[in-house]
Amino acid sequence: MDKHLLLVHAHPDDESIGQGATMAKYVAEGVGVTLVTCTGGEMGEILVPELEHLAADRDDRLAEHRKIELANAMRALGVTDHRYLGGFGKYRDSGMQWHADGYAIAADPELVGGGHDNAFWHADLVEAANDLVAVIREVRPQVLVTYDQFGGYGHPDHIQAHRVATYGAALAAVPSYRRDLGDAHDIAKVYWSAMSASRMREGLRRLRAAGDTTTFEGMDPDGPLPHFVTDDSDLSAVVDGAEFVDAKMAAMRAHATQITLDGPFFALSNNIGDSVWGAEFFRIAKGEQGPTNSDGLETDLFAGL
Repeated sequence: MDKHLLLVHAHPDDESIGQGATMAKYVAEGVGVTLVTCTGGEMGEILVPELEHLAADRDDRLAEHRKIELANAMRALGVTDHRYLGGFGKYRDSGMQWHADGYAIAADPELVGGGHDNAFWHADLVEAANDLVAVIREVRPQVLVTYDQFGGYGHPDHIQAHRVATYGAALAAVPSYRRDLGDAHDIAKVYWSAMSASRMREGLRRLRAAGDTTTFEGMDPDGPLPHFVTDDSDLSAVVDGAEFVDAKMAAMRAHATQITLDGPFFALSNNIGDSVWGAEFFRIAKGEQGPTNSDGLETDLFAGL
């Protein structure tokens, strides 16, 4: 079996944070890896002062810069097949705002996508799904990775990416549907990305013990955790990518407009090391769970195929 993994993400940088080690590991093992990014990340916050002029309310050229960042990140991970859904620029980052309860929600209507009509949040679901159907039928993956129904933390583009990936996978499997998009292909296993609650609590405890009270400020190791954290009982798989943490960190550094070297991701890494960023967790959404380890988790997304 020629193994192939397909990942569907909303913006450049989401892939490196979520599954950078997994992608690098499978590439090293000779598995085909395809990344589909749904938007250019036009509405992202810019953390590099000299590049602030690229912002949506100024030159509106951030997507062009983030396209370069994504290419550099994929080079760090060894991924050679990375695409934009429907082609670069078809769907625009919708932006977001924070709810008082600490999760993301859609931006005010007049601010969605910076006022552009092609905001991904407003995309026609069938049209966007068809853009993905063509990719699925071309690369014919056995495994698909995307977000859960809440998009991890509520970002509208993450939620839309979940919808597009879910609907696209279903349509791609129907033999009589849009034959012009290629021969039908049924993806055997679909996973939602996840973060282990126990690992997150361990990381927070070590940070606090080291005297760091600002990273993930307000999060109590023994208190409620944010929406993007998953109870361990709901996890299905873990990929041990400890060997590829350096590649993952290099990929995250490549997204310099979005991630700072002194930000929470690197602080967590420096204090805890490979145990947090090298182990990437998943929830199975379609297919049968294969053989598991002593914790009841698959250690290979292709397990049982």
